[in-house]
Amino acid sequence: MIWRIGIPWTCIFVLASGAVASAQDADETGAATPTFVSAADLEWTDLDPEGAPGVQIADLWGDHRQGSFGALFRLPAGFAAPLHTHSHDMRLVILSGIYIQAPEGRSEIRAIPGSYLMQPGGEYRHTTSCDAAADCVFFVESDGAFDFRPVAAGTSPAQ
Repeated sequence: MIWRIGIPWTCIFVLASGAVASAQDADETGAATPTFVSAADLEWTDLDPEGAPGVQIADLWGDHRQGSFGALFRLPAGFAAPLHTHSHDMRLVILSGIYIQAPEGRSEIRAIPGSYLMQPGGEYRHTTSCDAAADCVFFVESDGAFDFRPVAAGTSPAQ
């Protein structure tokens, strides 16, 4: 299944850049001013060089290791993560590449640029991968810190 949601690129830009602007500075009069970070100035860091080689993250606000955040993620073409869960809901907007998610026991979802995905936290078991044709870049927003909880083979969702 390919999700095709007609989100204009301007809406995606507003979503990602508006999120950055939510952390406002003030000018000398105390008036709020927007924060702008160009694509060239994003600070990409390795998410987990040993557990997820090649996966990078650029925090836009907050700190993905500490609590609520908004960030860009980049998965290398062909990347695949095993069955896992996350503690917190995550809202994703795919910006480039084909992001693939396979909920346990269900057909995979192939999300193209412009697609939106609300990924539940808790016991939502799934695999994540990126199509081999191109790197995947997507915006993520969450109310809690990012984590990756691998699911042991042969366990049921309640274990």
